Amino acid sequence: MTVTKRHLLVTLAAALAASLCFTAAHSNDWTPPSERTDLNPKDRSRVESVTRPTTDFSKAERFETMQGGAATSKATVNRDSFSHSSANITFAEEETFKLGNALFRKFWVSSPSSTQASDGLGPLFNSRSCQSCHLKDGRGHPPEAGDDASSMFLRLARPARTPEEQARIDSYETINFPDEVYGGQLQDFAVPGLAAEGQMKIEYTEEPFTLGDGTVVLLRHPTYSIADLAYGDLGHDTTLSPRVANQMIGLGLVQAIHPADILANADPDDADGDGISGRPAIVSDHRSGDVKLGRFGWKAQNATIRDQSSGAFSGDIGISTPDAPNNYGDCSPAEAECLAMPHGAQPRLGETEAPDPVMELVTFYSENLAVPARRDVDDPQVLRGKQVFYEAGCTSCHTPKFVTSRDAENPAHRFQLIWPYSDFLLHDMGEGLADGQQVGMADGFEWRTPPLWGTGLTETVNGHSFFLHDGRARNRTEAILWHGGEAEAARDNFANAPADDREALIKFLESL
Repeated sequence: MTVTKRHLLVTLAAALAASLCFTAAHSNDWTPPSERTDLNPKDRSRVESVTRPTTDFSKAERFETMQGGAATSKATVNRDSFSHSSANITFAEEETFKLGNALFRKFWVSSPSSTQASDGLGPLFNSRSCQSCHLKDGRGHPPEAGDDASSMFLRLARPARTPEEQARIDSYETINFPDEVYGGQLQDFAVPGLAAEGQMKIEYTEEPFTLGDGTVVLLRHPTYSIADLAYGDLGHDTTLSPRVANQMIGLGLVQAIHPADILANADPDDADGDGISGRPAIVSDHRSGDVKLGRFGWKAQNATIRDQSSGAFSGDIGISTPDAPNNYGDCSPAEAECLAMPHGAQPRLGETEAPDPVMELVTFYSENLAVPARRDVDDPQVLRGKQVFYEAGCTSCHTPKFVTSRDAENPAHRFQLIWPYSDFLLHDMGEGLADGQQVGMADGFEWRTPPLWGTGLTETVNGHSFFLHDGRARNRTEAILWHGGEAEAARDNFANAPADDREALIKFLESL
């Protein structure tokens, strides 16, 4: 770590610590770590050496093929490439993984049903299973040619209206406020006898982007609206934020990154003057209320995989869990018809529709979907593309590598050199990608840097090449050209590069 970065980290830690003076409603204050506490001096030297950005692009780096460390899957590349377990989990854990997989694929049904362990769907919902959104454990896409939007939905939220509401956001008690009628997201399906909330509508226009050599690329600009609202009007200040389902690989390894290593890259005031001002997302753990570093979700709104999973069970499927025990999911008090429908909680099975150990199993499965091995790391064009990626400034946000904590909960995730190509911080991505929706610390222009590992297999696994938070980009070139705000300089470096260099950079991305 350079002196400048260490100084920035200590300054950031002090500032965050000062801002985290909580009320008694929170079980713990969180003091951001200024350095890793899990390493001895020898380990610290090794980690700093192995994670130092390369300057030699003549050959692949050592261990570069193993994107997920020892957990990396070396299985044959095919449609199941995102569905393999971490290669280094135990035989007993393999059974747990398979049980979690079965629950991840499980189709829930409406109540009442003779299959009492599977009922409780909805009453309003977006999908009947986790797998329906994360098809083959991969990336969602916008609806095309009349398809439904089962792997994409509209997040609904309004900003604080009063100082008291703003104080709840500032103290991490909530990340924003749902629409008073339609709740936190638009549900476009409903159980029999109930009307769905409405249907997401997307209209595209094409905007030309002229590259440095005169090549014109047409970028697809979406406009979102809702048709057939069934329960009245949206709130006047409700914002619509489209979200496609993220790929599921490597999540346990991301969770195992020491917070100090993520905070080390934060520079909220751009003190080093490089135009990049990544900010950490600070959130409350859903179960404990403890304050933690957010790292999951499009705006890093969740601190843990379990938080992410329980939110999806409740919001996407309408299934209650011990972490989110509302048997009516996202139904609001204004949707009386929804609240009058039967739910699926069975006292003999547990207090919720998906009682323990469902959450434990699904969480373990989600933590251990392996990152596939890199391909073509020694290909000359891939190596040139990697150099272009570095020199264009892409690594300012897409941090190539980390070494996970020695204190990670699962031994399979401990002290692994991983290559996610993300800093897991919030960045202003400019007007073009802005959704206008505040999510905790993230404002309407900010998004978490998405990991790039595995994205080269999107076409293989999911049969499409739609990228960004709403799938507007139809290929990697369009995705890059949509970058603005803090990423504008890197985008322009790509746009003004010779065609051969642009093609090489894309080839590099396809190898991840």
